[in-house]
Amino acid sequence: MKKTDLAKSDAKKLMNQMGAKGAAFGATAAAAAPDRRQQRERDRALGLVPFAVKLNGDLVKQLQALSKERGVELGELVTALLQKGLAV
Repeated sequence: MKKTDLAKSDAKKLMNQMGAKGAAFGATAAAAAPDRRQQRERDRALGLVPFAVKLNGDLVKQLQALSKERGVELGELVTALLQKGLAV
């Protein structure tokens, strides 16, 4: 077996291990997030719908700073601001 074939084989093994269900490596193991499917189900049960928009970078920084200042998640802050703005 050539050296390159051996390297390819090792890389394939590593990729298969990383793709295995429930596998976590390094820092990601400590901060393993809940399963995405479970998170989507929780969001759906709460009536949440993904809504992607493109915003100016400065505006995003302001929103992030305000969410930290108020101690709320960014999504909650944006929801509150939109509801307040649409109430007019």
